[in-house]
Amino acid sequence: MKTIMLVCAAGMSTSLLVTKMEKAGEAQSLETRIFALSASEADPEIEKGDIDVILLGPQVRFMLKQFEEKAAAINVPVEVINMQDYGMMNGEKVFATALKLIEEGV
Repeated sequence: MKTIMLVCAAGMSTSLLVTKMEKAGEAQSLETRIFALSASEADPEIEKGDIDVILLGPQVRFMLKQFEEKAAAINVPVEVINMQDYGMMNGEKVFATALKLIEEGV
């Protein structure tokens, strides 16, 4: 099971992206847990350590260093979602990016 956490400002548009990513995972018969949280809600999830990758929405890209520091404690990669993929709600591409980051590790 791969766990992908998306972090955004409020969680509204990102929840649509989660749905599209889940469909991409199902199409590949991969067992995943994909969820979105606002940046203010992310810390407890990171502390649990049950995440394989953290993807930041473009609107919170200024928080990348902060999240890299937090994620380093649990050895998890962090990356900002490509703005074009996010804008187009391209769940397949964002899902592929997440898998690649999980494979490569930190």
